Amino acid sequence: MPLSVSSSVGPSPSGRSSRKLWATRKRIHVNRTATGWLILRFFDPRAKILFVEPGDVAAIQQRDGAIGFDAPGATYPHRDERGRCSFEALVDERLPGDAALQRLAKIVHGADFPAEMDVTRESAGLWAISQGFTDVGKDDADILERASFLYDSLYAHLKTYSK
Repeated sequence: MPLSVSSSVGPSPSGRSSRKLWATRKRIHVNRTATGWLILRFFDPRAKILFVEPGDVAAIQQRDGAIGFDAPGATYPHRDERGRCSFEALVDERLPGDAALQRLAKIVHGADFPAEMDVTRESAGLWAISQGFTDVGKDDADILERASFLYDSLYAHLKTYSK
């Protein structure tokens, strides 16, 4: 059975209680953790995120209408045709005017693609921290919950820095 994360935050500002299903590879690190945070903080606080075997993501998309990310055959693949990780693609598509998220997307990109780590000075630190996620988290849901503080903090700093 796949692990899932869902938030208990109330209904959307419109008053409707939408809850979208998302799917990604299990054993999360940089991009999948950042993308999970992005989904829950900015798109749908009630979203359900499934962490499954890499080959199952595309089938879950097709069968259950989930949005896949950072997996083979996912709507938002590990690296798209423009060279972006799924976090970058989602920020570009859904929140292009948020300068702090655009900067965070560059940091995540560098940390997710170690050969491009020098894209920002923060990328190396994010990469190093994320390497320990699976050592300290009991499962992917726990990792996402615990790492959200890190992404909340980075985003808050970048919002101040972006002004």
